[in-house]
Amino acid sequence: MSQNWTPPPASGGGSATVPNNLVLAILSIFCCWPLAIAAIIFATQVNSKLAAGDIAGAQEASAKAKKFSYIAIGIGLVCYVILGLIYGVAIIAALSGSR
Repeated sequence: MSQNWTPPPASGGGSATVPNNLVLAILSIFCCWPLAIAAIIFATQVNSKLAAGDIAGAQEASAKAKKFSYIAIGIGLVCYVILGLIYGVAIIAALSGSR
């Protein structure tokens, strides 16, 4: 007389909460839009994958959206700093040349 034991469902009903990082992806569009578009695409896939029951796919899409957003923001910040330095040097050169 052996009985098969099944574990209880995880987290009270099986619904998982996976952040879609859509706000971060949309904000990153101001920094590097090609990578931000990829981030937005992955962020929009999260909710549909959760609705389909693909929790692993939703977590993977969420991680990719976050990664692409951070890379886009990093590239954008580096470009803004370089552009600021170029403008600063140009202004200093223009002011020192007018004397």
